[in-house]
Amino acid sequence: MISSIRGEVLHVGLDHAVVEVSGFGLHLSATAQTLSRLRTGEQVLLQASYVPRQDEAPLLFGFAEAGEREIFTTMLSISGVGPRLALAVLSVHTPEEVRRAIRDSDTAAFTQVPGIGKKTAQRILLELAGKLVLDSPEEPPSAQGQSGAASAAGSSAEVTAALVSLGWSEKDAEQAVSASLTAEPELAEAETAVLLRATLRSLGGGRSG
Repeated sequence: MISSIRGEVLHVGLDHAVVEVSGFGLHLSATAQTLSRLRTGEQVLLQASYVPRQDEAPLLFGFAEAGEREIFTTMLSISGVGPRLALAVLSVHTPEEVRRAIRDSDTAAFTQVPGIGKKTAQRILLELAGKLVLDSPEEPPSAQGQSGAASAAGSSAEVTAALVSLGWSEKDAEQAVSASLTAEPELAEAETAVLLRATLRSLGGGRSG
């Protein structure tokens, strides 16, 4: 079982990174929050989750924090929740927000995640009740990326591309980003990961499956 990966970052994409380990380039799917911390050419240590699949190539996921991996692997134990949906939850909510939603039986928090409808959200809360308990009642500040805030134009373009890769049309993606910036003007100076999270929340359960 692969629990962590240390190596040089070769590439950072919209939804994945490639990290070289002992001469092999490993493809790791990751959240925007994790990807925003990675820089090509730098050494990195990521928490990892290896997901085998029948008749298909296995998947490897990387996380900047152990808390993200714990949420991810715990959600995979839920019937009907696969890796892509578990990763989407972490793209919309921080680990602390997921724990709080479970504690408060907050169905609406999970229906904000594209791909999760009300029934799936209720099943998640039912199966995770009493699990993933908050360490403290106060939510720590959201982790910030190591670089300065990206320009508004650059962040918008990256978020639009990320939404297209998740299945939205380019027109819908651009409109969603624009709506997020209109509703929360401060997002124009935020990092790409923050803008993506806010836009996914605004899209809500638009793609429930």
